Amino acid sequence: MSADTDRSSEEMEKINVRVPPTLLAKIDETWEKRGYTNKSEFIRDALRDAVNPPTTLSEEALEHLLESREQRERGETVSHDDLRDRLNDETR
Repeated sequence: MSADTDRSSEEMEKINVRVPPTLLAKIDETWEKRGYTNKSEFIRDALRDAVNPPTTLSEEALEHLLESREQRERGETVSHDDLRDRLNDETR
């Protein structure tokens, strides 16, 4: 969710957009639930995401993350600090 950081750096311009009533109803049901202060803020964020889509992970990356979580739960991983200590011991 955006804090409307663009507002402080530049003047905003008003645009008119026509949307079907069903889409407007969904927007009205959604913007407040997601913590936006108003409908315009919600729509600006949606437009930003359309212009600069958020990064999405590939299915392969998601599978690797799941595998990593499962390995951690089974105790098959080591912490960053432990790994650093092991590597430092090997180089001495």
